[in-house]
Amino acid sequence: MNLISKGLLVVLLLFGSLQAAELEQAKRLHDRLAGVPADADTLQQMADLIAAGNATAAAQLAMDHPDFYRTTLKIFASAWTNRDLDVFEPLNDYTATVIGLIRDDVDFRQLLQTDVLYVGADSLGLPPYATNNNLHYQALEQQAVDLRQYLQPRSQAELSGIPADASAGVMTSRAAAKAFFYLGTNRAMLRFTLMSQLCTDLEPLKDNTTPVDRIRQDVSRSPGGDSRIFHNRCQGCHAGMDPLAQAFAYYEYQFTDEDGTNGRIFYQASGTVNDTTGSRVQPKNLVNAGNFPYGYRTENDHWQNYWRQGVNQSLGWDNSLPGEGYGARSLGEELANSHAFAQCQVKKVFQSQCLREPQSLADVSHIQQLTERFQHSGYRMKALFADTATYCMGD
Repeated sequence: MNLISKGLLVVLLLFGSLQAAELEQAKRLHDRLAGVPADADTLQQMADLIAAGNATAAAQLAMDHPDFYRTTLKIFASAWTNRDLDVFEPLNDYTATVIGLIRDDVDFRQLLQTDVLYVGADSLGLPPYATNNNLHYQALEQQAVDLRQYLQPRSQAELSGIPADASAGVMTSRAAAKAFFYLGTNRAMLRFTLMSQLCTDLEPLKDNTTPVDRIRQDVSRSPGGDSRIFHNRCQGCHAGMDPLAQAFAYYEYQFTDEDGTNGRIFYQASGTVNDTTGSRVQPKNLVNAGNFPYGYRTENDHWQNYWRQGVNQSLGWDNSLPGEGYGARSLGEELANSHAFAQCQVKKVFQSQCLREPQSLADVSHIQQLTERFQHSGYRMKALFADTATYCMGD
């Protein structure tokens, strides 16, 4: 074999190796975004786009597959909708709204502050959306409906009867109410929203320097007769949590069976009062008042963010907002405009597409870059999925 032939053979081998690498990257990209293998034509198109230096377009092609919405995004959001953080939770109005907002490529901050829920199209002939059961979404899932085509945005006020100005995205969905307003004291809605949308629990936010004037009456200042427990274990969480959770004072989940499977979200509208409290405040906000009668008594839904001071300034609150307000919608605006909200979406997408936690300085740097890009490009989740998936396609 002469030198020219040998050189040609080397070139062909290198070309074949590059093609194989691009096909492997395309396969990994499609598997992670769509959750299913690509057909041969799509795989080749994606490989060609990667070879041409346009991996983002390859990722977008993978996101055109129905299973990106029906499977990947459903799993992505399901754990946020229940106390057990179960990814196998049935499709519901919370999950469908996450999927719809991502599909429509709108500002994802709407998730916590908008009068919207996504439902299946009327043309499907499914059971209609109901305020007291999940049959509509069960049918969507059981029939494997293409959510890319057949989800439609609707007004929460129209669907559930909650006033538009009291609708706060997924926080006032039926699924969230069932999970986080059911029994308890409504503090769970704040805690699980922090966990799912700001990627933090209460323990890391504990700050014993926060003023205690808004801690409710039901929190004993001397649990078991030992005041040290309150000062060292309870105060640091409740001091910041209770004035924020007050935003949910007028909300309740009213159930029609013992386990709460069937029930509806309820909001005490202006001009009405609860028979027990004599005000719009729901009774659960005033339980166990005898634990500490001198504590804070909830009279309305005015919330205040004490975490804007002290160590929890690190969550990156938006200084253009007042840091206080009335009701769940304005609280949702406060949470969704924090730096922590944006960074949390990036971290969740990174884990979804890279199938791991950040492991290197390069990963950490990339997450910071993605967070800035996400904030400056309109909080668009599809772009975030594409950027993250292409970053990890060589893993």
